[in-house]
Amino acid sequence: MSLMSEDADPSEQRAAARPAAANAQQTNRVTFNRLELHRILNLYGRMVADGEWRDYAIDFLKDRAVFSVYRRASEVPIYRIEKDPRLARKQGMYSVISATGLILRRGHELERVLLVIDRKLAVV
Repeated sequence: MSLMSEDADPSEQRAAARPAAANAQQTNRVTFNRLELHRILNLYGRMVADGEWRDYAIDFLKDRAVFSVYRRASEVPIYRIEKDPRLARKQGMYSVISATGLILRRGHELERVLLVIDRKLAVV
């Protein structure tokens, strides 16, 4: 015999317990702040307008945040822009990584790290 009444929806009880668990998970994740996302999405918008990029993905992981850029949705990312706070005092927490895994640039300031992508099109 069930302790719930027949009118009660079991998903409502799960939803009531969910916010506490969601807040605990979000505090352990690394994210991009609003200014960082603004800068990255401005670059992304320009590249889409030029026809270079077509899709992106954002991953907020436990140890880092990753913004992946794709030429087509079915391919591997062309570039990954990563934020890893563990490297903040060493090499800098921002890095741009190519599709082959080569770190193109790493640094403490996102603006300067993203120049490696901006300059490639300026030189051509």
